[in-house]
Formats: sequence, C-alpha cells, structure tokens
Amino acid sequence: MPHVVLLGDSIFDNASYVSPGRSVLDQLHKQLSGDWKATLGAVDGATIPSVSRQIAMLPADATHLMLSIGGNDAIGQSGQLLSDDSTTFAESLHVLAGVLEEFRIAYRELLHQLLSLSKPLAVCTIYDAIPILGPAHRAGLAGFNEAILREAFRAGLPVIDLRIICDQRADFSTTSPIEPSESGGGKIARAIRLALDRMAEDGMGSWVMAHA
Repeated sequence: MPHVVLLGDSIFDNASYVSPGRSVLDQLHKQLSGDWKATLGAVDGATIPSVSRQIAMLPADATHLMLSIGGNDAIGQSGQLLSDDSTTFAESLHVLAGVLEEFRIAYRELLHQLLSLSKPLAVCTIYDAIPILGPAHRAGLAGFNEAILREAFRAGLPVIDLRIICDQRADFSTTSPIEPSESGGGKIARAIRLALDRMAEDGMGSWVMAHA
C-alpha cells in the first residue's frame, strides 16, 4: 500500500487551529483513494534542524514524503532583519543575504538527508498571503522562497507552491492567522493529492503544482 508521510511544521500539523476532523491530514484522508495511507510526521513549531527527529521516526512502510518547512526559520530571523541597524539599503541587503545563505545551505542539507532515503519527495514553498504580514515581511519571505525553489530544482524535486494555492484571507485560521484554516487546509490536502497523482504518472522531476 502506498503510504505518504507529511513532514515539517504546522502547515501540515494544523489540528490545533481548526475544528475537529478538519485538519490537513483529516482532509487528505478524504482526498486519497482507499489504497493510500497517510501519516502526520510534521510538528507544529518545527524548524529545519528539528526535521531530523521526524525523519528518525518515519514509519517503516513509508513510500512517499511531503515536506513543508521554513516558515518558522523565517520567523526566527525576522527580528534580526527588521531591527537591523544598517544605515544604507546596501548594508541591509548584505545582512539579508547572509541570513538567506545560511537558510539555503541548511535546506539543501535537509533535502540531501531526505533524498538519501530513496523515496519520492515533494516540497512546499512558504505561503505569504498571511493577513498580518506587512510588505517588509513579504519581501523577506520572497528570499526564503527563492532559496527553497533553487534547492528543490537543483535536486530535481516537485514543488507545491503554497503562495498561489493559499492566497485568500479565508485560507488562514482565525485562531492563529499564520496557520492554515479549514479552507486553506483543504486546498493544501487537494494539492498534495494532485501532486501524488502526478508523481505516480510522471515519476520524479522538477515541476510546480500551483493549483488545488
């Protein structure tokens, strides 16, 4: 039986922010045909370094992996970036470039770790239509997403572009506006199912899923 495991953070582990039975995993179970199994390995609050613990706990029968990580890493850096004392635009960009390079290297190492498992893998971008985000935060997220896309394409991996899939206010939880709502979770679940369908038909290789 094919078995997809969701790795990463609260983009997948959003049960605390929606009604019972309406999490991403719950909705994915309804999307998948009966010959598929789905398991949640993602943990709310996870960052790139903590995904290693999720990998260590992968079910032995896992056949496919989905990864959504990076949002909490970006949040962790936002304080440094937005409070930077640089006096020129060029100096601010220099600080940002250093942060993004560290993120890119860590993300690449995580992908290498996952690819060593020899299982089909797809990754997600970080959505940026979060209602409470201002222009500065969105501009910063663009750099993190560029790093994700660059490393995913370098590794020949499919990408689910959550920036386009979750682009409405209703896609974000009223409990915590940085988390997927029932509506957003439904879109994410459908995108995962469509990505799995395409992976089964076309095999591995880089492409972008931008609809659900």
